[in-house]
Amino acid sequence: MATDQDIAHLHTLKPIGDIAGRAGIPETALIPYGKYKAKIDFDFIRSVQDRPDGALVLVTGINPTPAGEGKTTTTVGLADALNALGTKTMIALREPSLGPCFGVKGGATGGGYAQVVPMEDINLHFTGDFHAITSANNLLAAMVDNHMYWGNALGLDPRRVTWRRVLDMNDRALRSIVNGLGGITSGPPREDGFDITVASEVMAVFCLARDLEDLQARLGRMVIGARRDGSFVTAAEVKADGAMAALLRDALQPNLVQTLEGNPALVHGGPFANIAHGCNSLIATRLGLKLADVVVTEAGFGADLGGEKFFDIKCRLGGLTPACAVVVATVRALKMNGGVAKSDLGREDIAAVGRGVVNVLRHVENVRKFGVPVIVGLNRFTTDTDAEIQVIVDALAAVGTKVCVCTHWGDGSKGAVELGRAVQAEIAAGKAAFKPIYPSDMKLADKLRTIAREIYRAADIDLAPAAARKLASYEKAGFADAPICIAKTQYSFSADPTLLGAPEGHILPVRDVRLSAGAGFVIAIAGEIMTMPGLPRVPAAEGMTLTSDGAITGLF
Repeated sequence: MATDQDIAHLHTLKPIGDIAGRAGIPETALIPYGKYKAKIDFDFIRSVQDRPDGALVLVTGINPTPAGEGKTTTTVGLADALNALGTKTMIALREPSLGPCFGVKGGATGGGYAQVVPMEDINLHFTGDFHAITSANNLLAAMVDNHMYWGNALGLDPRRVTWRRVLDMNDRALRSIVNGLGGITSGPPREDGFDITVASEVMAVFCLARDLEDLQARLGRMVIGARRDGSFVTAAEVKADGAMAALLRDALQPNLVQTLEGNPALVHGGPFANIAHGCNSLIATRLGLKLADVVVTEAGFGADLGGEKFFDIKCRLGGLTPACAVVVATVRALKMNGGVAKSDLGREDIAAVGRGVVNVLRHVENVRKFGVPVIVGLNRFTTDTDAEIQVIVDALAAVGTKVCVCTHWGDGSKGAVELGRAVQAEIAAGKAAFKPIYPSDMKLADKLRTIAREIYRAADIDLAPAAARKLASYEKAGFADAPICIAKTQYSFSADPTLLGAPEGHILPVRDVRLSAGAGFVIAIAGEIMTMPGLPRVPAAEGMTLTSDGAITGLF
């Protein structure tokens, strides 16, 4: 069977100027990165700000499983279908991280005949945005250590430095390190560590900034540590914000690429949803809304993580109002939620589908709590049977939700026409009444508790005493209005990745909290979650190679 990479190579890409023309972007506004990708300059972005917004559609999903769900594939297929139906549509996606590409998850450009391309470029270095974010983050780390070396005029307590270095790679050996070894010329020794770049607050700031001025202001507000009296020290105080903004200037311009069917796609920014807020850049999303009648965007992992953060963080802070949402599910994934092993997914098991369908039902119910209409996009695999699909259709019909069976992986836009028409109908109906799940003036601990109870169906939270003290200090320092960004496993509504289906009545353990003052939210770390992932026993990188003519193979 042809791989995603094989299918991508079968298509002749259009020059990026042609794609820009379809989107209404003049060629003079492009900063080309080769033939098939470009950045869009700030002058053009400013020139369209007074235009009315199009409709915003979120594609989210059920809890991910090793069986695969195809959320990005559905995002691309839906946008291609809407364009084929005559609705001018753009895609707004995140950029892939190298960690998953070389680890186990693979790339993030869709699949089959529903991809954004050039897939190798996007999945690897692309236009260098992540390198710029890594450099800006690590410049600040270097300037923090340098400030302490040269006298520490700000009185920063070396034991209370919270700013960590980052690398866009899965490397568990760097999670905890000691730096400053080697004598007095190397600075004071202290415990430190690395996160993956997509977990950096610089990434979050990058994705929530409205323009260059807002970017530098947010960078300056980032907290890098505390003095002995507990007062915060910021990036602006160590005078790093200007140089960091300079490193990020070009990266903040959104990236334009295309789908296999030649439709425009904005791919920009890339925080993970299990350890960050899981949405593409606000500047790209807002640009798309000015250029198209519909923007189809995506939030990472399931609706309990990426979807909730899209609504409670990105929409709240960015002033966005979604028109509807699509929850992506598969028969295979629901069978796994119903207790079937991955090796047995090819056999019909109607009972397992019936047990596992509670997962998608829970996600649909959750999205509706935000006042957003929901459609289920059922991404069909060749092993799915009509009887298994009917179980899902009937279960969703009982709660008034339409299920659209999609075959865009194999059929491109034609396989998502039903879903496209359903989305058009929801937008035309105008029934969305969006509101976040909690008000901004709620206590931070109560915001955490609200997400746990309303979205995860936990009985309560178990807030570690040290974390509770931190929350109180954040409120005292003026951050009481901040939304909450929960870092937890993506595989379950609970903090236990083995609890599949739709568990309820559990306790959500919150072992630590971190202030992201520049991004404007508070991170709550629930359960065992790593901000620097590790590689699997057999990394995907082992299967990649370069041919004599420079072609990359094994990328997926």
